[in-house]
Amino acid sequence: MSWLNRLGYYQRIFAAYLAARESQLTFWHEVPRANPVAPTGTLGEYYMVFGEKANYSGHHDAAGIPLLDYHGRIGLQYNPIAVAQWGLGNYNEFRATGRVGNQQKFLAAADWLCLRIRQNPHGLWVWNHHFDWDYRVRLKAPWYSGLAQGQGISLLLRAHRETGRPVYFQVAKLAFDSFLKSVNEGGIAFTDCEGNLWFEEYIVSPPTHILNGFIWAVWGVYDYFLVTRDDRAWELFQRAVKTLLANLHRYDLGYWSRYELSETRLPMVASPFYHQLHIVQLRVMHRLTGEPPFSQIAGRWQDYTVSRSNRTRALCYKSAFKLCYY
Repeated sequence: MSWLNRLGYYQRIFAAYLAARESQLTFWHEVPRANPVAPTGTLGEYYMVFGEKANYSGHHDAAGIPLLDYHGRIGLQYNPIAVAQWGLGNYNEFRATGRVGNQQKFLAAADWLCLRIRQNPHGLWVWNHHFDWDYRVRLKAPWYSGLAQGQGISLLLRAHRETGRPVYFQVAKLAFDSFLKSVNEGGIAFTDCEGNLWFEEYIVSPPTHILNGFIWAVWGVYDYFLVTRDDRAWELFQRAVKTLLANLHRYDLGYWSRYELSETRLPMVASPFYHQLHIVQLRVMHRLTGEPPFSQIAGRWQDYTVSRSNRTRALCYKSAFKLCYY
């Protein structure tokens, strides 16, 4: 990363963590919570609550769509992942309360996703981020994400379920095609030399297999199968579950979880927020699949958080990683 990029990165970190200012992290860092009433085997409320995201008090555009404040040269931006999560949170609120205001918000998010999907240079339909972002290398706008594809599908399928409007299903179907293609073909899937299938949050080479983004993307595939009973979706879901079961030990540092699997000298330790998110996601995976290892590892990672020395060690390694690689 150049010194100018590094300066911009640290300016955003200062604004987010040290200054008493709203930032994009204001939206992301909701306390992760599984949704206890989300069903399995049928499409219903989303698997996480997203209640604070549904009631996001930050910037919105004239149509009520949230805008995230990245400060510095990036400034206020739409983020398709944030729009989808805001919509899913409002969908949960609507299903729980019947409030028309929440219904209007989740449908506004679905409409935004329908209007903003675009073909990438390979002809696949994706939701782009229209700002540069530093992750290993600079992701140049427009760039897309497996996480956005998965959560966009999850929202649109629920909008279709509630309204019956064909456009929501049609756009979800377009977005699903990105899971069928490799990253080299413009998609978001990557198969490693062991035959493991991954869905990549950030499209970089070599791929980094970000855990939270992979799992959220998997839920989009699962939802697509629930609605369509498409054998391709079921195969993708089953392969992704096998990938997780075979590789979760690689995310376990013995005292904390890893954010991703980059082959850097120092591992990218998960922040306290992402560590807790991993635990919640694994508990949801256990509900969806019945596979005991998901619950067992979630319990082990939860036990890590009880130890003050583990928390301190994780923070020190996380800080060292940031200094060395960002």
